[in-house]
Amino acid sequence: MKDVVKIFDTTLRDGEQSPGASMNTEEKIQIAKQLEKLGVDIIEAGFAAASPGDFEAIRKISEVVSKSTVCSLARALEKDIKAAGEAIAPAAKKRIHTFIATSPIHMKYKLRMEPEEVIKKAVAAVEYAKTFVDDVEFSCEDAGRSEMSFLKEIIDAVIAAGAKTINIPDTVGYRFPHEMGEMIKELKEFIGERAIISVHCHNDLGLAVANSLYSVLNGARQVECTINGLGERAGNAALEEIVMAIKTRKDIFGKIDTNINTKEIYPTSRLVAAITGIEPQPNKAIVGKNAFAHESGIHQDGVLKHQETYEIMRAEDIGLDRNAIVLGKHSGRHAFKNKAEELGFNLSDEELNKAFERFKILADKKKEITDDDIRVLITNELSSAPEVYKLKKLQINDCSEGVPSAAVTIEFEGKEITDAGIGDGTIDAIFKTIDRISGYKGTLNDYQVTAVSKGKDALAKVVVKVVFDENKPAVIGHGLSIDTMIASAKAYVSALNSYISMKDMLRTKKGSGEDI
Repeated sequence: MKDVVKIFDTTLRDGEQSPGASMNTEEKIQIAKQLEKLGVDIIEAGFAAASPGDFEAIRKISEVVSKSTVCSLARALEKDIKAAGEAIAPAAKKRIHTFIATSPIHMKYKLRMEPEEVIKKAVAAVEYAKTFVDDVEFSCEDAGRSEMSFLKEIIDAVIAAGAKTINIPDTVGYRFPHEMGEMIKELKEFIGERAIISVHCHNDLGLAVANSLYSVLNGARQVECTINGLGERAGNAALEEIVMAIKTRKDIFGKIDTNINTKEIYPTSRLVAAITGIEPQPNKAIVGKNAFAHESGIHQDGVLKHQETYEIMRAEDIGLDRNAIVLGKHSGRHAFKNKAEELGFNLSDEELNKAFERFKILADKKKEITDDDIRVLITNELSSAPEVYKLKKLQINDCSEGVPSAAVTIEFEGKEITDAGIGDGTIDAIFKTIDRISGYKGTLNDYQVTAVSKGKDALAKVVVKVVFDENKPAVIGHGLSIDTMIASAKAYVSALNSYISMKDMLRTKKGSGEDI
């Protein structure tokens, strides 16, 4: 019998708090489906009370995910808990995760509450959450800097109130591994079998994964983590590193294991990177592009003779196919569908038709198409907001001595509208012209261009973050093309469509009279 550590993935909640990682509802649904395929036990789908968009995303994820538990975060406030309970109501398996700060510094300066008030608030929150779900998790925010005597007191109270999981977050990444281990060991002896102990470690000192693993060795049986280590500040513990450490070092972890299908790790990492526009660093453990690369002649010779000379795990174990060259312009729909399924996509007929159409256009322009090309193409297709505006044509003038200008044709409500404009640069000219055609004025917050594959015909992926309303957060847009300028224009139009989609959703929510 294996001793299972539950994997609680918070990419869609804490990961989204990483600057610039905001996702629209369709993108969150796509990631949630892949997390379920990965074998994640609990998906923290968001913070229902944070915004109508978060509420809607959690609710839709609850409708499509059946194997994983769907969870919403909630402060120890009735309005938060009510929103969480309503958002996850359609889920087959559901959890409310409520929290309050327990460290002296947080209680004094943030909450401005006495310890007795904090306990009372925590108990009330758990009791109210139990009216919506049976599965309630309670977090002692900033437990890493909390006093052990107070932790035991509040934990005792919330378990009595019905909490089944007790989360011990190192909220500011302060603890060292041996300290986390000692803390969890003492709490495990105190809690016994009354509740599952969870940990949620941040990476401010680069110790999040080590702290999580030491906690597991000392009795924690749930780990909260994110894909690619996404998260606010320096990020969270990386799911892929925790899972592969447990899998690889059986001499240390023994019967301890997870329910993760490790062959889905790499596809999940690529999906999250494509949607958020945040690429893992090249030397990132497990999923970085250099993680299984060898440049040294000595290393190459060793690996060719016997893989284990320089690799402690197989690339295939995380779903990385080393034979990356795939389809071409003569490939048919059936071959494309099979490749999409190999890469982890289960497409409806309509989605397959749209993606295949884009693939054929790309195949006419590109000699060789790689797995990454197809991943990004399909992800871009699935995560796009409804096309209110559609880019049809682009012509630019980027002469070094003249004024940069752009002529753009946009389709809107079945009609093509053409306009031209100048700018401080070609990209600026393109974006200003799109603004004039659409009537919306955007402010560019971030602009990223990456080559999806190698070669002069590499597919350019452009990710933009644009603010269309200074009272609303930036929205993300994605664009793909062999031509970087066309990809940029597509990305900007994509951001515009996402903004309009969010506005329409908010208008619908307000009109429905729902209390969210």
